[in-house]
Amino acid sequence: MNPEAKHIVSELRREFYSNFAAAMNMPVSITGTSYSSNSPIASWMDHRQRMNYLNVYAYTAPDEFVPLRPFILRLAINKSAGRITTFRKGQICRGLNLMWDFELTVLPKEILDFLPWIVNLVESHEKGSPLLLSPPYSFELEVPEVGLFNSVWTQKAWLLANSAIF
Repeated sequence: MNPEAKHIVSELRREFYSNFAAAMNMPVSITGTSYSSNSPIASWMDHRQRMNYLNVYAYTAPDEFVPLRPFILRLAINKSAGRITTFRKGQICRGLNLMWDFELTVLPKEILDFLPWIVNLVESHEKGSPLLLSPPYSFELEVPEVGLFNSVWTQKAWLLANSAIF
């Protein structure tokens, strides 16, 4: 990833996490490590005392060898949760939430617009209620062979990723 893309990801991640923490109706901790790198994650405990986490990272980004590679971000909730081992001292935790994961793939300019929708998604999942908000951009679904869908792409990210030659 080139330096400009690293800076953009870092700034968008910082802004998304701080706004996510402010919008949630429960305490959210922002820590400095994640499963994929040393990037920060936002984590919280659900009503069953299971740890959940959110990670924003570059799915694809330009670098010195492929400067025209598309710049696409991914927001992952509880993805690869078995690799997270960060707990606060004295924190009651009954383990990681391995029952739910979700991925949203977006363009950098789209991610902050998804904040209210992601908060609603997390709260709806926690309460077992339907989503109240419509997403700010159209989706392309990645439908798994087994189980429920848990991966969506904005239409623009999907088109960019699938039309790029890099």
